[in-house]
Amino acid sequence: MKKTLLLSLVALLLSVVALVKVYAPCNTKSEAAAVNVEAVLKDHPEYVIQALQAYEQKAREAAEAQLRALVKDNEAALNADNAPMQGNPSAKVVMVEFYDYACGYCRSLFPELSQVIAKNGDVKVLYRPLAFVSAHSEYAARAVLAANEQGKFSELHTALMTVQKPLSVALVDELAEKVGVDVEKMKADMNSDKVNAAFENNNVLAGNIQISGVPSLIMNGEIVAPIANEIQAKIDAARK
Repeated sequence: MKKTLLLSLVALLLSVVALVKVYAPCNTKSEAAAVNVEAVLKDHPEYVIQALQAYEQKAREAAEAQLRALVKDNEAALNADNAPMQGNPSAKVVMVEFYDYACGYCRSLFPELSQVIAKNGDVKVLYRPLAFVSAHSEYAARAVLAANEQGKFSELHTALMTVQKPLSVALVDELAEKVGVDVEKMKADMNSDKVNAAFENNNVLAGNIQISGVPSLIMNGEIVAPIANEIQAKIDAARK
């Protein structure tokens, strides 16, 4: 498969060389240069891969730079106190997590992130649930936002992140009841103006900074890899 791709790319570049030979000014120097390029590519097809890798690297760096700019432009909105929170309310180090309760990677990150929060008393974490993965993701997201109104976000969040069952409406209600949430009030609040605004705000923010997957972590305006060591390193750097 790779060999076929390589040959196709070489053929494409040779076609470009041929066009150069046709449309270049008719003089000895331009013709010699075109022939030289053709000869080099025939003898060293690996140059094609190197050129593509360099192009991909530049494209990746440009995309990352654009994403960093978008995050910076939306930093104030990301760090606004309009989301469930854990940690030190007055902390200067602010981490934002976009996640989905049906996301296996989000669940895998949960214990590591919890340990990081426990070890760092000068960090505030804002939780912005999304509905990316499952048909029941929005119900779960709205449920925790409503549970937050009862002071029960952490309890329901932990229950949803640690349960070993597929996400469903019945499961969310069951877990909410187990952790002491008034389920009837939760259901009523799930469609309240406040919860509607919070959920929509998360979606708008995710769109503004082009969140395309979860979990996504942002700390003090910078994107953070969802790995415990990377998170801790970013916290240490933010303190300086």
